[in-house]
Amino acid sequence: MATRIYFVKIAGCFNAKSVMIQFKEMKVKSLMETKRRDNEIMTILSKAEVEKVISILSEVYPLADCELDYKSSFQLLIAVMLSAQTTDKMVNKVTDELFKDYPDLETMLTIDEDELQRILKKVGMYKTKAKNLMALCRMLQSDFNGEVPGTLEELVRLPGVGRKTANVVLSNAFDQPAIAVDTHVFRVANRIGLTCEKDVYKTEISLMAQLPKNQWSSMHHTLIWHGRRQCYARKPLCETCRLKSLCKAYPIT
Repeated sequence: MATRIYFVKIAGCFNAKSVMIQFKEMKVKSLMETKRRDNEIMTILSKAEVEKVISILSEVYPLADCELDYKSSFQLLIAVMLSAQTTDKMVNKVTDELFKDYPDLETMLTIDEDELQRILKKVGMYKTKAKNLMALCRMLQSDFNGEVPGTLEELVRLPGVGRKTANVVLSNAFDQPAIAVDTHVFRVANRIGLTCEKDVYKTEISLMAQLPKNQWSSMHHTLIWHGRRQCYARKPLCETCRLKSLCKAYPIT
């Protein structure tokens, strides 16, 4: 914390030494600057600017796609569920081992919970995820005839499945327009000005309003890729970013 030095003359003591009083300077200026910057980011991009963002991201990331490894809607559902607070790279390592012996619902229902926990140990909250995974498999069998359901309402009924997981499955496994808001989408969308929301759900709804429906799924992927490759949470690469002329947060210091 910076320190400011003040010199105060005691009234009536013309020849007295100046009394030095040291005050710890509160971070008022810094807080005011942060508030000012946040207020500036409140501005939402215009329709024309949104179209430019879509065009630029599509050009920069033409191959943007789901980075989880899967061969079926069931495997995708499991992989996305495991990805909470865990990198896709780590999930792919774990599911590579998991799906070798348990590639589908029928085989997954035979796994022992201790064995499942052993395999999942490298992912965050592995015990909770193991319990949810087993419960999810039982519900798929009992309530959905062994099939992964194809609606948001049905998917979020499954243990361990929230809107993000459901939207990823709908978009990638069922080719339905959907915007899954993970940490990267939330950060990038609100940072550049596509949205201005304080929570994930409102960000999803706002993106649905801002973006053409036929761009929902592709923008989900390009926003994630941009967040992972350029617009980092800390020290984003602003100077080389193709969006900097449009970004409401630029420059980030």
